Parts: sequence; structure tokens; C-alpha cells
Amino acid sequence: MFKSPNKKRPFGLFFRLPPPQANLAATLRRSLAALIVLLASVIPASPLAQGALLPTTTLTMGDARAQVEIAATQAARNRGLMFREHLPPDHGMLFVFEQDTTQCFWMKNTPLPLTIAFIDAAGVIINLRNMQPHTEANHCPDRPMRYALEMQQGWFLGYGIESGQVVKGLPQP
Repeated sequence: MFKSPNKKRPFGLFFRLPPPQANLAATLRRSLAALIVLLASVIPASPLAQGALLPTTTLTMGDARAQVEIAATQAARNRGLMFREHLPPDHGMLFVFEQDTTQCFWMKNTPLPLTIAFIDAAGVIINLRNMQPHTEANHCPDRPMRYALEMQQGWFLGYGIESGQVVKGLPQP
């Protein structure tokens, strides 16, 4: 057990009351600085701070609007939404490919449950797949696609978005 040199009971686990002659303002400044460091370590980082700064755009599907980061390079597509702790409402990631592909996706190192929409070059949703966090199961388009849009699981369902609908605002590869 901790024993105070001035024979007083300890205050907290490792603290003792400062001697009466201590500078109260300096003690308050140190305490405030310690509190700021503590709060900064437990408050989650914003989505932009969690991932690379990528260009963004707004996509529309019927009445739904989605703010999306654009992963148009191999490095950005490889990283995707890995390690992201959360996404703000109506936010996601759009994967853009230079040519039609049958690229499959997995969720290794991705802690969020997502739904992916595979989209052809004309902007038509080919198919949707739900993806579970931290899995290596492949999720593939039913036919060649040009874009893939990842949103929080339930987002597409909540807006009534399904295969055959058109996505507007897609950037050109």
C-alpha cells in the first residue's frame, strides 16, 4: 500500500494532496493538460482521420443521397474501408475501375458490417451483397462491373434500393 511521506492518507491511487504552499494555478494547468490527453486518447477519430484523404462526391439513387470517398487508385482500392471504426450516416466508399472487371471483395481488417453494390459502366446496379466484418469470404459481381459502392449494412434496404436501379453522379474512370 502507498504510504504518504506526510502521514496523510493518499488521495486516489497515486496522488496526494499538494502542500499548501504549492502554486494552485500551475497544478490546475497540469491537471487540465492531463485531462485533455486522456480525452484525446478515448474519443474516436473522424472518418477522414481514420483513413487516407480521398476525393469525395455525392451519388444519388432515387431519393437517396450518399457522400462517398472515391478509391480510384490500386492503393486506395486495396485499403478500402479497412480499420475504419465507423462511418457517418449516408457515407460510404466508391471503388472506381479503369475498365470492366469481375473483381471480388472481402472484409479482412474491416470492422464494419457493409453492403456492397456492384455497378456497371452505365450506372446500373448489377447486384448487392451483405458483407460481415473481419471475414475473408469473397463477394463478387454477377457480371463485369465498373464501380463498387460500399455503404453501412442496411443503407440500401432502408432506401429501397435494389438491383436494376441507376446510380447518378458516378465519376469517369
